[in-house]
Amino acid sequence: MMADKVMVQLTINGTLFAKEVEPRMTLVDFIRDEAHLTGTHVGCEHGVCGACSVLLNDEPIRSCCMFAVQADGMQVTTVEGLAPARGELSKIQDAFCECHAMQCGYCTPGMLVACHDLVKNNPHPTEEEVREAISGNICRCTGYQQIVDAVLHATGKEHSHD
Repeated sequence: MMADKVMVQLTINGTLFAKEVEPRMTLVDFIRDEAHLTGTHVGCEHGVCGACSVLLNDEPIRSCCMFAVQADGMQVTTVEGLAPARGELSKIQDAFCECHAMQCGYCTPGMLVACHDLVKNNPHPTEEEVREAISGNICRCTGYQQIVDAVLHATGKEHSHD
């Protein structure tokens, strides 16, 4: 027997989305399937890899570990919402390009969310603080150094090595 659908209202990147969904729908599935924002990736579905990271009321969370109904009435910022305007890149997004901080790109949205949150709270992080901030996100391609370099570049710090 199917559960009754529930009305969920979320503001995602400044746009209100009101949809009737099954109570068991995860927030990441709501973002991808109902809001049609596919920048947020589904990885491990256990909250381990960080690919599904978004900001919920300006706090980073794993959207695979939360039901959409739990976020009802809240503000969500996805990787698409980090840019200052459509067609533009944030300083960190631009630095990821400049420093080759992405390869396959699967972890990139979650990494960008983690790095954005770090810089919002600490505008001039050290290399160690960047490494701590991204430690909950798994990247199988870059070796992490280019990601660290990108954040340091975006915040005006010297690269740890060039």
